[in-house]
Formats: sequence, structure tokens, C-alpha cells
Amino acid sequence: MEDLKAGELNMSVSAVCRNEQGDKYAFVTFADGVRTAEGKIPDCKIIKNDGFAEIEVQQLERYLKEHLTELKKMAASIDIFSAFKGE
Repeated sequence: MEDLKAGELNMSVSAVCRNEQGDKYAFVTFADGVRTAEGKIPDCKIIKNDGFAEIEVQQLERYLKEHLTELKKMAASIDIFSAFKGE
């Protein structure tokens, strides 16, 4: 996973996955040590939320939309096999 810090909020991006139809997607997780939220790109929707207010969820979804190209590049750059080997 690719980790970034945005102030007090940590963001992690997963490697690219594929569904049964072959469509690509990735997960973006936001956490601050107390609350967590998981979004899915390219849908740009928060699919799991533990502790964020609705207005914050909307802000996270807006962030996903505004940074979609960058997030896709981050997900595509993750080599899952190197991550497992600890490289």
C-alpha cells in the first residue's frame, strides 16, 4: 500500500484489483487513529465508514473525485509482489 499523510489524516492506496468482468478498481483508506473510512476508485464512493460525520464523508468523496488521476497512478505503481517480499 502507498501511504500519504495529509495533516492529521493518513491515506493508504491499495494496488489495482480486477472484478469478474475485468474492470479495474482500487481502495483508498483514510484514518486518523480513531476513525477510518474506505473508498473505492474509480467510483469515488466511500464504502465503509467508522466515525466520520456525513459532511466529512462527502469531503472525502470529493477528494477522491478531484484526485482520481493521481490516485489511479499511485495504485498502478504498487507492485504487490514486492510488497509481500518487503522490498
